[in-house]
Amino acid sequence: MVKVTAAEVNKLRQATGAGMMDCKKALVEAEGNFDKAIEVLRKKGQKVAEKRADRDSSEGAAVSKINADETAGVAIVLGCETDFVGKNENFVALAEQLGDIALNCKTKEELLDADFEGMTVSDKLTEQTGVIGEKLDITAFERLEAPFVGTYVHINKIAALVALSAKVDKAETLVKDVAMQVASMGATTLSFKDFDPGFIASETEARIAVIEKDNIELGRLGKTLKNVPSYISMAQLTPEVVAEAEAAAKAELKHEGKPEQIWDRILPGKMDRFISDNTTLDQEKALLDQKFIKDDKMTVAKYIETYGNVEVVGFRRVSVG
Repeated sequence: MVKVTAAEVNKLRQATGAGMMDCKKALVEAEGNFDKAIEVLRKKGQKVAEKRADRDSSEGAAVSKINADETAGVAIVLGCETDFVGKNENFVALAEQLGDIALNCKTKEELLDADFEGMTVSDKLTEQTGVIGEKLDITAFERLEAPFVGTYVHINKIAALVALSAKVDKAETLVKDVAMQVASMGATTLSFKDFDPGFIASETEARIAVIEKDNIELGRLGKTLKNVPSYISMAQLTPEVVAEAEAAAKAELKHEGKPEQIWDRILPGKMDRFISDNTTLDQEKALLDQKFIKDDKMTVAKYIETYGNVEVVGFRRVSVG
């Protein structure tokens, strides 16, 4: 049997991340040949990967990278099977390395075919599947390009990218704040204007049905009923609808005996409440129409306006699980 030294085992371990005994066995099988030992470990990884192909890579690490001139960014998730592995320092370091490579790729497929120290990223994932004993995969890949791109990563579980139309003063603060909003609130589109009319109609029907069902139970328990909105998006609040709501608010004030000369002080609050109650879809799904998490007295759109002539032109979000 070929004898292998501790230095040779350590060299292979540093190159592959495999355990000491696995490296020793691979070197013995390869009769001391370093490159053949790597191939032995890779084949082991392939066998493990085949056995675990149907496993769910629902844990992992989310990372993002921005290029030097801050005009492009990528966010990826390196998936694994357990949270224990997902939090491992070496696993997160591997995710960071893959993020650096991803920055030069346009798609997930291009990333998997990219070079990783003499092998493809796909082969590296297979190798590490054998080392770690869990299925590894790139479970999310997003790329964004614009005049200015920034990012925010939340404890390696969520990564968000935000693109601005221009680099303005304190753009770094703006883009980080909006990226935190994306990470926290999970918007799916920029504005209510992006919603398809059919989607709004079906969502309206579904949401009203849920509230009405909840109200049956609340009524049975003698509790306060939830407000049943007529609308859920600003896209539905036509000038006619708003005018009708304002007329109803004035009628209510008159019925309450409020002097007409003070209506102008009361009406804005009532109309704000009407819009808030009837734009729940926008507040949940449309980034610019959400209440800003750092100051819920304004929307994200209003916060962006404080930075002058700049717009958010896109965003991406990836998450573990």
